[in-house]
Amino acid sequence: MREKTTEQPGLIPMPHTLSGAVIKPDDLGKIKGQAMMAMQQQTESQMGQLYDQMETLVKQAEAIKKRVEISERIYQVKVNFEPRILKEYYVYQRQDGSDFISLVAPHEWGKSSTLIYVAQVRLLADHTWEVIDMPDEATPL
Repeated sequence: MREKTTEQPGLIPMPHTLSGAVIKPDDLGKIKGQAMMAMQQQTESQMGQLYDQMETLVKQAEAIKKRVEISERIYQVKVNFEPRILKEYYVYQRQDGSDFISLVAPHEWGKSSTLIYVAQVRLLADHTWEVIDMPDEATPL
């Protein structure tokens, strides 16, 4: 009777007894295919997250670049008053090409103004200027 039995039935690739459960070997190709699909989905998800983070960093870099450009432009003009931190100002360009900053908003100048609106800015604590509004191209008033 010991001919058809084994001491370690879990290690044989067939049922241990006649009424035992059918043991089928795994389809390794199917397992690898599912693993590859799961790996691809996971890496696509992670790449998407990285791409979103990259877009955010690019936008932040562009905002910093604008801040530096407008700060340099403002610090080259003659200012007849002391700008206050966290106050909003407007940058304009005269017909001769010179810039100036003002407390007067574009809509307050009237229709006869020859100024070109450049940007609306706010002085930050580090004495750089945050760009609040800046048209793609300078806009005549």
